[in-house]
Amino acid sequence: MSKQSKKIISAAIIARYQEVFRCPICFGQMQMNNLQSLICSNRHCFDVARQGYTNLLSRAIKTKYDKRMFEYRRVTCQSGFFDPLNAAISDIVIKQLRANEQTSILDAGCGEGYHLTKIQERILRNTRNSLLAVGMDISKEGVSSASAEYSNAIWCVADIANCPFADHQFNVILNILSPANYSEFQRLIAEDGMVIKVIPGQDYLKELRDIFYKGSQKQVYSNKNTLDHFHEHFDITDVENIRYQVFLDDTLIEPILRMTPLSWGTTTARLLKVQEISLGE
Repeated sequence: MSKQSKKIISAAIIARYQEVFRCPICFGQMQMNNLQSLICSNRHCFDVARQGYTNLLSRAIKTKYDKRMFEYRRVTCQSGFFDPLNAAISDIVIKQLRANEQTSILDAGCGEGYHLTKIQERILRNTRNSLLAVGMDISKEGVSSASAEYSNAIWCVADIANCPFADHQFNVILNILSPANYSEFQRLIAEDGMVIKVIPGQDYLKELRDIFYKGSQKQVYSNKNTLDHFHEHFDITDVENIRYQVFLDDTLIEPILRMTPLSWGTTTARLLKVQEISLGE
């Protein structure tokens, strides 16, 4: 598919669901203009990129999540590394859906888009609900990668502290291994909606943590503070622990290393040590 075709298809999807959006500058309602731009009543304008995503940041924001990191993350995801997690999330959502109703899902912190895509696909295979999927991330590189690879959702570059969406638009908000803004989530979630937050357990990437942080306080991870913070804003109706092991062959060790912030700031010697071992053994 050409970039021009992708842009037109994405703009048409946005036009169909334009009531979901609000201007991130003046908070006014937005409309799709000539399948080119989202524009509000105060003439704030945000173009649909050729790749099919819309950048709704009011100013450029530099992050540590560069294009190369998302390429590594895609390799890891497409190996099946996160498939049991995505299946579990999908099944939780499916159990809560009302039959044959329009359902809208926001992945806040979507990265390169794999999680949202696989969750959406599983829901569509197992229900008759019409489904709007929206992925947003502050990283332009991540969203650009998502829109280039997947045409099944609306992809937006946006700030989680100032989401460009109208109030109470989403039945489900996903927040998968990503920072959260619970005030915004409370504003965006529909009545009787559901927020699903995925946080690392104590043993998540334990083999990497043991090497990178051996002898430091970071070697042992606790998610208690994250859980407590979530509970301050939402009633926790259920906690599901998902635990599985993945064997990594030689082609996956470097992508795993490079996709996670765990490797940031570590020494070259420790990076080389991980590359010399098989984490599945």
